This record gives sequence, C-alpha cells and structure tokens, in this order.
Amino acid sequence: MAIAAAQVKELRERTGSGMMECKKALVQTEGDIEAAIEWMRKNGLAKADKKAGRIAAEGRVAIETSGDKAVLVEINSETDFVANGDVFQNFAAEVAKAALVAADMDSLNATTIAGGETIDNTRREMISKLGENIGVRRFETVSGPVVGSYAHGAKIGVVVAMEGGSSDLAKDVAMHIAAAQPRCVTPEEVDPEVVAKEREILIEQAAQSGKPPEIIEKMIEGRMKKWLAEITLVGQSFIKDPDVTVGKLLGKADAKVLSFVRFEVGEGIEKKQEDFAAEVMAQVRGG
Repeated sequence: MAIAAAQVKELRERTGSGMMECKKALVQTEGDIEAAIEWMRKNGLAKADKKAGRIAAEGRVAIETSGDKAVLVEINSETDFVANGDVFQNFAAEVAKAALVAADMDSLNATTIAGGETIDNTRREMISKLGENIGVRRFETVSGPVVGSYAHGAKIGVVVAMEGGSSDLAKDVAMHIAAAQPRCVTPEEVDPEVVAKEREILIEQAAQSGKPPEIIEKMIEGRMKKWLAEITLVGQSFIKDPDVTVGKLLGKADAKVLSFVRFEVGEGIEKKQEDFAAEVMAQVRGG
C-alpha cells in the first residue's frame, strides 16, 4: 500500500527514527502507526531511540573534497572518548564521502555505505554497541574553480570555494576563517537587520558623549566601518601577516572567495553543566 508523507512524518516525530526506518515500519504494518511503533521496538530500534534525547555535544568534523566541490560534516557523540575511537572516525569519513553527493539530510541518512547498511542504520548500531547517543547533525558543501579546507584537530573545520588563486591560498584562507570566525565574506553580505541594530547601539552610545550632531555622525560612520571590517573576511587582518587584510591578500593573487562554511563541534547545543561538588555531596548524603 502507499504510505503518505504525513504518516512518515508523524512516526518520525514520535520515535525519533530515520525516514527510511519509519517508512519500512509503516509498510510492514499497512500504515498503522501504533503497530509500526511496536514493530520498531520488537526489531531493536527502540534501544537507540531511548538514547535519542541525551545531549550529544562532542564529536568531530569531517571534510571531503573532489574536483570543484568540498563538503563539511559534523557528527556528534556524548564524549570525546567515543569520538576519538576508530569506529567513530571511520564512520565520520564514510559520512563525509556520502555527503559530497547527497541532496539533503534525508538522502544522506538513506545512503548505503561500506558494510552494506544505510548511514542511519549504521548510526543506530553504533549507539547500541558504544552506549552513547550519536547523531549526524549537519553538512554543507561549497563549489568553485578552486576549493580548499582546513581542520583544527577534530573540533573545527572550514571549507572554502574561490575564483582565482591556488589551493594553497584557499587552505590559508580556510585556516584564517577557523581562527578569526568571520560572519561572511564582504560587508554587503551582512544582514541589514544586524547592521541596523549595531548602528542603533552606536547612536545610543554616541548620544551620551554630548558632542555635536555632525561629530556624532562621523563617529558612528567610523565605528560602523571598523565593526564591518572586524566581522567580514575581506576586512580582517590576515592571521599569518596582520599588516595585510585578507581582502588585499586575495587581491594580490587576483582571487575572490565565493563562499565558505565553518563548523565548530557542539556550537549551538546546550551542554549539560556538571556540578561535581554537588554530585559528591549527593552521593555522601545517599550513603
């Protein structure tokens, strides 16, 4: 029978399982969601789902390049111990290879990798074996005549696409992005709402100086220019030569950055804050 997308969506929301697993369960149970949940539990998927709510803010980034394309992937675990293991590292490398040609997260999770299993099924098996929540969190690709990448250990990764220049220059720019964390390439790409908010803050600060309006206006324009230089790639001082901006560095090589992606493992994930003193006291009281 035909399975509606709405049924797959509902089952995914209720179980936290992957799209392909949900669809398979619904086919097995002829569209009965309650029966599908029971079927999934009987077939061992529930064990992985129980860990799905646990915070996985550690892990590693993985990078894969091919021709004019580069992809950056973040795969999470609960601890560095698991993330640094061979099983996790090999899985991350396989995911990056698959992500290079994947259209979205659903197609990525459904991709069959070495071993004959899909990425999502492999992930679930790892959860059962390693005892931690593991997730393929995100991936992004860049493409251009020249691509470069840089990984700072396993925690920070950058991919860059350029016109002109060389792969060595692209790698240097990627290294700079890893360290300096620009928001975008040029001032023109900064969100107008963000610019307006910053200008509003600077106006409020300048108004308290008591200086004449014409002086205040010049102060604001100067500060805005400095702020935009600090948050955009072309305006930042190059980490290898602070006397040169990245924009000038690119100009000398007749190069232009088309796009970049920077991932830092766990960014945006609210990590559990451990209070070890309180934990010890609780154990003492319990004893």
